[in-house]
Amino acid sequence: MDGNVFRGPVLDRRRAIVLGGGAVAAGVAGCSAEASGGGSGAAATPPPSASEGVCVLSPEVTEGPYYLDGMLVREDITEGKQGFPLELAITVVDFENGCAPLTGEGVAVEIWHCDAWGYYSGYTEASPGGEVPPEDGEGGEQSFLRGIRPVDGEGTARFTTIVPGWYSPRVTHIHLKVHTEGEIGTTYEGGTTVHTGQLLFSDAFCAEVAEREPYSEHVLELTPVEEDQVFREAQAVEGDPDSMVVTPAPVTEGTPEDGYTLAVAVGVTMDASPGGGGGAPGGGGGGEPPQGDAPPGDGTPPAPPQE
Repeated sequence: MDGNVFRGPVLDRRRAIVLGGGAVAAGVAGCSAEASGGGSGAAATPPPSASEGVCVLSPEVTEGPYYLDGMLVREDITEGKQGFPLELAITVVDFENGCAPLTGEGVAVEIWHCDAWGYYSGYTEASPGGEVPPEDGEGGEQSFLRGIRPVDGEGTARFTTIVPGWYSPRVTHIHLKVHTEGEIGTTYEGGTTVHTGQLLFSDAFCAEVAEREPYSEHVLELTPVEEDQVFREAQAVEGDPDSMVVTPAPVTEGTPEDGYTLAVAVGVTMDASPGGGGGAPGGGGGGEPPQGDAPPGDGTPPAPPQE
């Protein structure tokens, strides 16, 4: 597919919200704290709704340098990648319409994230930092752990993926975009991007996962949420940065290998999202992906990006 498929006017400011409820945990736990283990959940976690929580304004943040357009419309994006299974339900609501579910044939949610060791499809030569095995070669070079899914009649898009790993200088996270007015086929054509955001995984959850295979094979100090450059970016703009922080629920209590569920609701306005670059593995707040050898793997984040 040629060029950028998501088109629309670019505005200077956007608003979005995340609703409480479901498996969302708003708040930041110290990364050095012992992981709690959490409760239990079902594989088909129901998404939160406006009636289950209060609408909380959440900042729109950078898309990062590893975005690729023209991705496949599909639910399962794993492509054989190793890691703990994650069933993800993202409900889109209209912030300016009483947080009613945003539905329609052209509404879709797009996600992308790194594998268990911090590698992104399309950029597997970029080192995640620290002591890390080579990328395992599973899945399509340009497509693993990326996909777009149309919302259903409740405004919910569901994905089957794995719990992401991490890389320097970022906390574990999932990127997301919300698109409207496009044509949904094998890929998503045209339309407007109305939200660009990220889900940041809580420190206690990151610490729990980092102790287990295959994640433990990546020897790299974790970056606490409060030191994450995108969390710091969110503190400098309108909205509540804590609303970005989530904690998946285990399908079977005490057995992470059985997988996790995560249900979130993201509210948007109908204005176009500015997107932007930033958050590359190995340091830097934006621009082109890093090249060459691995950077120092101490997990120390750079200064937050400047406006």
